[in-house]
Amino acid sequence: MENNQMQNEQMNHGGHEMFDVHEVLSGAINTMNTYTMLNEHIKDPELRDILERQKTFMQDEYNITLECFKTGQDPAKPTQSYKMKQDNHFTYGLKASQPKKPMQASTEINDETISNGMLSAVKSTVPAKAGAALEVTNPVVRRVLADSVPNCIEMAYEISLYQNKHGYYQVPQLTPQDMMQMKEGYAPTTVQPQKPPLH
Repeated sequence: MENNQMQNEQMNHGGHEMFDVHEVLSGAINTMNTYTMLNEHIKDPELRDILERQKTFMQDEYNITLECFKTGQDPAKPTQSYKMKQDNHFTYGLKASQPKKPMQASTEINDETISNGMLSAVKSTVPAKAGAALEVTNPVVRRVLADSVPNCIEMAYEISLYQNKHGYYQVPQLTPQDMMQMKEGYAPTTVQPQKPPLH
């Protein structure tokens, strides 16, 4: 009886879930490996602090995901929300800058290319996590994956704020008239309770 119960607990994943969570875990490893490779090239202490805080959080989140995937049960440690240190201030508008082009040698690695690599790595995990959360049958794994998506968004936002502050990521804006036109192009709807059909 105990063997059957143990087998049931370990087999409470569907086929899509197995493949999707495999992709999530592999993607998490790749992102952490990318952070490890980039770390030694960082010059800016602020960027190193972002990388190290994010990587520590990712490692913890990876372990939580892996634990509940293996056991099908609540993890020993609950999921957390990532907290960034950056403020929410973006500088808008474009300034003249050198055109972007691929590096020709590893000696060209700088904090701009490192922050771009970090941002790409974090953003690449979101579709796999969101997609897996829609496919899983295990409620614990679904919740852990769903909780992870806002953390990725917060990390990506933190990196883009860092990039904007240092001029690596410029944010163009439309004219005030165009922005107003687009914002005013929608109106609220009237919320009405659904009435059951008359028979």
